[in-house]
Amino acid sequence: MRTMARMTPLVFLLLLPDAAWSEERNRFADVLALQEAIHQSIERAEPSIACVLVSRSDKYQPHTPTHTETPGKLGRFDLRGARAGFTDRDPEWKAIGNLDLSNPNVVPESYGSGVVLDEKEGLILTLAHVVRKAVKIYVRLPGNRGSWADIHAADPRSDLAVLRLLDPPHNLKALKLGDGGKLRKGDFLLSLSNPFAAGFRDGSPSASWGIVSNLRRRSTGMLSEIDRGERRSQLPLHCFGTLVQTDTRLNLGCSGGALLNLQGELVGLTSALAGISGGETPGGFAMPLDPGLRRIIDVLRRGEEVEYGFLGVYLRAPDQMPDGFVQIDGVVPEGPAARGSLRSGMRSEGGDFILSINGTPVHNNDDLFLVVGMHLAGSTVRIEAASRPNGPRRTCTVTLAKYPVAGQIIASKRPPARGGLRVDWTSTLSMRWRNLRKIPEGVVIREVVPNSAADKARLQPDMIIKSVNDHKVMVPADFYRAMAKANGPVELTLLTSDLREERVTLDSK
Repeated sequence: MRTMARMTPLVFLLLLPDAAWSEERNRFADVLALQEAIHQSIERAEPSIACVLVSRSDKYQPHTPTHTETPGKLGRFDLRGARAGFTDRDPEWKAIGNLDLSNPNVVPESYGSGVVLDEKEGLILTLAHVVRKAVKIYVRLPGNRGSWADIHAADPRSDLAVLRLLDPPHNLKALKLGDGGKLRKGDFLLSLSNPFAAGFRDGSPSASWGIVSNLRRRSTGMLSEIDRGERRSQLPLHCFGTLVQTDTRLNLGCSGGALLNLQGELVGLTSALAGISGGETPGGFAMPLDPGLRRIIDVLRRGEEVEYGFLGVYLRAPDQMPDGFVQIDGVVPEGPAARGSLRSGMRSEGGDFILSINGTPVHNNDDLFLVVGMHLAGSTVRIEAASRPNGPRRTCTVTLAKYPVAGQIIASKRPPARGGLRVDWTSTLSMRWRNLRKIPEGVVIREVVPNSAADKARLQPDMIIKSVNDHKVMVPADFYRAMAKANGPVELTLLTSDLREERVTLDSK
């Protein structure tokens, strides 16, 4: 009876008419073709997937130098040197050995995933929360290849980080980048990552596949770009409607892994943290590599700080506006929106409705927050506005200032200090000066180098430099150009934190 039951499907197929049998064979061929496409995509991408091993232990301090002046410079770990003076009979011998993340038998305390971004420079793209507060980082790739790594750049707002391998393997291969902005519901996707660090010993990532379940997953909106609670100010961009939802399950260790299309191109970075904070349990989430995220990655790839756009507006709550519209409740005096002639809600008829930015429609507060944030400081945008939802439209041209980002920013390449000073946009003061009534003209002192000319002149962070040799400086680039051109003694016009004006002379070198 059991034999007969097993033979029934075969007999059924044999009895099919020729046309039906041909159709079934075609369908099976399609399945095999899909399977082959998956095989090829994985084979192309797998050599570029990294397992990122992280330690935050303070036990490295006696054995390796610290670089407090360059937070991302973590360096290698010299096991032989650390064990000098000990024998295998000493209890310290084994404890020191457990610090060597390059040893496949050492279980890491923390881990994640990453992808090779640049084979020539030895750059690995991962998520910032994977390497936050790291003391040592070791990157292991398939084939038992690996290297200690520094943090080349890290940005808390995008939750992206780029690592630099200190000893890049000779056969590194960068992953080809695709366009995650073109993903549609139902698209087939592959993921390659290291769930539960299953590949921390040999660097072999695990593969999974699924479809795009949904697009533009978001968290709750914000009422303004400034003056919000500390926790809200630290929310990453993926909380504003950027996430791709997929039915590919992403577990601990998958953060920073690759989301691939069937061509083996990187179209997103998987994030276990995004899924947890979003409260969703089925499937997982990823950050799509759309043009906005690509711009951010390009900045981090250069080792620089990402300077996000800042419009300087307060927005009305959604329940106070017509559905599908964004209305200004207030503008920061002397901020970009005010200078661009956007109207505040202080008027009796209310503030302007913002309809689009650079042609991108704006339907809710999160839309505006995200579109502005994806344009960098100093960029000029065209804002379509109207005094009424369906009223006459006008176009305002606005040059964005810099958004004040909370959290640790790591940039290995910074502008050289001039006169012992590094400066920033004055719009960043909105995070620290709660009584700031307007965005002042000039640049704000961000850093004073110890024992420099500025230090000896008793200049302090948060002082505002209005001019160099009576030439106004409006953005940091103006200051650095003026100081480089002077190449000697300069006179600075300063505005102190209590808004007193002073003049100071110092050497610009």
